[in-house]
Amino acid sequence: MKHLLKMLDLSTEEIIRILDLADQLKYELKHGIPHPHLKGKSLGMIFQKASTRTRVSFETGMYQLGGHPLFLSSDDLQIGRGEPVQDTARVLSRYLDGIMIRTFEQKEVEDLAQYGSIPVINGLTDFCHPCQILADLMTIREYKTDFNGLKMCFIGDGNNMANSLIVGCLKVGMSVSIACPDAYHPAQEVLEFAQAYGDRFELTDQPLTAAKDADVVITDVWASMGQEGEAEKRKKAFHGYQVNDDVMALAHSDAIVLHCLPAHREEEITEKVFEVHAAEIFEEAENRLHAQKAVMVKLMG
Repeated sequence: MKHLLKMLDLSTEEIIRILDLADQLKYELKHGIPHPHLKGKSLGMIFQKASTRTRVSFETGMYQLGGHPLFLSSDDLQIGRGEPVQDTARVLSRYLDGIMIRTFEQKEVEDLAQYGSIPVINGLTDFCHPCQILADLMTIREYKTDFNGLKMCFIGDGNNMANSLIVGCLKVGMSVSIACPDAYHPAQEVLEFAQAYGDRFELTDQPLTAAKDADVVITDVWASMGQEGEAEKRKKAFHGYQVNDDVMALAHSDAIVLHCLPAHREEEITEKVFEVHAAEIFEEAENRLHAQKAVMVKLMG
């Protein structure tokens, strides 16, 4: 494991090792046990997409690991303003021990990894969100103990979250059911990957079908950053793709609900369902910190 670019790159064993280390780091933090694995190391954090959780969790995580985080906004860099990505990658590799980038195109992340000589972590692209899915898997295992035999249901846009959830959940042994409108399917590359898992994968346009006997129900906003101009169009397209009492009535009675946040209550999820499952959702948010620390230690330690 040289980088974290997408869930498709990780083996089942690598995912489990990251989750095991995340559990250990979480335990140590809760019990006041120092773990300065990255003392003297620096992480450059490139943000071409803003995020509360990504910045705070990576920055705090680096401090807790004894390292130094360096925030780099699009205004601080010359990527796309006269300097090719490959040159930026080679320059930053001379200064830093790792790069986290949150951007739009997956190719930009892949190019940084190809031309640089230090680990690259994908903080989010339009194609995938591996850090979030590692936190989700960590949370699922905390609540359910084991992945085998579990069913994960995702309702909403077949976006970066859906792409990564499909891959991550299938790789650890779960069944996956995705409910989204026909025009908003997950990426073809991901659907081709999922075909190898046979009846453990289901794609439908019926949320209630996807929710039947689910152990984990997950959703995401209908319009994320960069899609604000399509907000009204998307509200119409996703009408009926809401996690609500009808959906939860078909899931198992002890099903958990996850949301990567921010949540738009009464759109993709009702206020009632969100608050009933707030403990899981905010544990999931906290686990971004621990899962990302584990990734940084694996790559930079």
